[in-house]
Parts: sequence; structure tokens; C-alpha cells
Amino acid sequence: MPTTSRELEVPDTGARAASLEGYQATTEDLVGEKLVLNMGPSHPATHGVLRIVLELDGEVITKADPDVGYLHRGDEKIAENMQYNQFVPYTDRLDYLAPLANNVAYALAVEKLMDWELPPRGQAVRTICCEMARISAHLLGIGAFAMDVGAMTVFLYAFTQRETVYNLCELLTGARFTTSYTRVGGQIRDLPEGFLDQLAKFCDEFLPALDEIDGLLTRNKIFLGRTKDVGVISREDAIAWGLSGPNLRGSGVEHDLRKANPYLDYPRYDFDIPVGSVGDCFDRYLVRMEEMRQSVRILRQVMADLPDGPINVANSKNFLPQKERVLMSMEELIHHFILVTEGIDAPPGEVYFGAENPKGELGFYINSKGGGVPHRLKIRAPSFVNLSILPKLLEGAMMSDTVAILGSLDFVMGECDR
Repeated sequence: MPTTSRELEVPDTGARAASLEGYQATTEDLVGEKLVLNMGPSHPATHGVLRIVLELDGEVITKADPDVGYLHRGDEKIAENMQYNQFVPYTDRLDYLAPLANNVAYALAVEKLMDWELPPRGQAVRTICCEMARISAHLLGIGAFAMDVGAMTVFLYAFTQRETVYNLCELLTGARFTTSYTRVGGQIRDLPEGFLDQLAKFCDEFLPALDEIDGLLTRNKIFLGRTKDVGVISREDAIAWGLSGPNLRGSGVEHDLRKANPYLDYPRYDFDIPVGSVGDCFDRYLVRMEEMRQSVRILRQVMADLPDGPINVANSKNFLPQKERVLMSMEELIHHFILVTEGIDAPPGEVYFGAENPKGELGFYINSKGGGVPHRLKIRAPSFVNLSILPKLLEGAMMSDTVAILGSLDFVMGECDR
């Protein structure tokens, strides 16, 4: 646990008292101390169980030590004692604001180990999942950020739209929050009837609502005063500290894994990568706002050119057979039983795959010795890496700026502590 020293000068009171007899003290002669303040782990503006030990000189932060780990659940060790598909529900609990995107990132990592590639329709379905998750996560991030600095109405507007995204998730997966929709090698089911119509309706209604949020915040004097030139991260610092996602692009670095290291069928779609120019809280807000518009743009292209065909890999040995066939054939029942009890037969080797999640690069490193359980699994959590810059970012800031800076970083402690 980080510790800070209380910097207090202790004078020689005896000798000093004699020399100061009859002297009237001035401000410069007063001996003071710095205040150590615990912000969190139970604090609404820390967006979870984050504790920051702030050392204050009046209202100015002179030192900040983030203390993470209060939510640690040992996901990486759990993965090393589970079959690959059994770990899918645990990925929901990483960035629990974008479970669909977590599912896809993990499945793509295992599929890279297996040397599998999904058919075109399966890739398109996953792209829909990722962009829906991006919109949902950014809506909560901006809504909570706005509420942190006093804009309650924006929070309500954002959550109204997010509820519609949850309705789409429920229609697609059967669950609203912890979806567990993806499987290694595909999805549990294809798009249900009527889903595309509902998604198209959401895209049409969402953009006007987003414009309203834009109108409430982007030229609001209070919001501008709380965010402009606050929490500035230079381009060089963003790269040096390993930031990713909107926090990196807000500092002017045009890096997005969907274009820099393309996966799924993203190369088929036309979309822009928004970047900031200053790297302050306001730039990070603007980047997320534009990313939601670009996500709608991608979703419309996917719907307009959605391929037909299967959604899962054609691998009769390592992918679960359809339930109807299991109930009708003894061979399929045995196949199902072996896969459920032993897991997929992964080859030896090691892989790393990173996906462009709403918070940044979510990466999975897998070391396999063969068989159905990974030998080692490590998670590159973007929230953890993004929070590492806090000691540098908060130093010299006002104490009241802390909530604005934390809101602009848009982290999730479930992913940070994993």
C-alpha cells in the first residue's frame, strides 16, 4: 500500500524563542505542513473501488499515489484452471460496461492459437457486437463524467439511450449485462429475427439524441471551465506511459487497432479515427463523442452488406455440434460429451492478441502446452495501464480537478484489478 510522508519542519523551539522575543511573525515565518487525503476507495467520483492517496499543499496536489487491487479476483489464475470456453463468462466481468467486446477479444486470442478464422457472417456479427459495446460503454463514460462535473441531465439522456442498447443485447444474447454470447470458434446463435430492424431503428434515433448531449455539453461554459486545459497529456507522455484507446487518441496519436492491426472484417468498412489536439479532458470527451458517431457509421455498413452463411468455424472436431443433432445422434452426443469434459484440443504455443475495446487495447497472452486448458494466461487491461499516468497527471492540479481528470480517463476497476 503506498505511503506518503508528512513534510513537517520541526524547529529548535528553545533557541528560536529567545531570538524572536518581541518579534511579530509574518506569513513567511509560519511553519506549515502538507495534508494527506484519502480519496476513495468508497467515493462516487472514483468510479469504483479506486483509492488515491493525495498529498495537498492547500488546494494544490503535490503528490498522488493510486492504490488499486481492492476488487482483485484472480481472473488470470482462474483461466489457467478452466477450459477455454469455460472462461468466457469471466471476460464479461472485466470491462463490465462492454461485455460483448470482451467476449470477442478473448475468443479471437484463442482462435489465433487454434489458427481458426471465422466465416464472413460470423465476423460481421462480431463487429456488430463490438460497436454496440463501444456505444454502450461511451454513453456511460460520458454520462458519469458529465455528472461528476455537475451535468445531471446528460447522465439521464445517456442512460436512456443505453437502455435501448441493453434491449438489443437482450434480444441478441438473452441477457442484458453479462452476455457470454461468444464461443471460441463462433457465437452461441445467429442474429434473431427482427434484430436488424431494431438495430437500424436505434441508429436512426440515437444520432439526434447524441446531438442533444453535444448541445448540452460541448459549448457549456461550466463544462468547458472544468475540462479545457485540465489534465493535459502530451503526445509524448501518452506514448511513453503506454496509453491506448480514446486517452491516447485524445493526445493526438492516431492509433486504432481496427486499422493499425486489422481484425474481423473491419477493413471492409469506411470509418474515421478521431484525434484530439491538446490532450486535455475536453479532447478526450470530444474523441468519445465522435467515436460513437463512427460506430453508428460502421453498424449501418454492416447491416447494408451482411453476408449470408454460417457464423461458426467449420471444425467438426473442436466445435460443439448443434443441439438438435446432439439429441438425435449417438455420435454427436459422444462428440459433445468429449468437448464439454475435456475442452478443445489446443496446440502448444504462445500467442498475443489485442483488440480495440472502448477503454483501449484489451490484450490476451496465452501460453499453451496443448490440451483444453491454458498453461498461462495474462490480460493486458487498458484501464490498469491508463491509470498508471495518474501520479504524473495529478501533480500540480487542483484538488477539485481530480474528479474531472478521473472521469475523462473513463476506467473500470473490474478490468483494472481483474
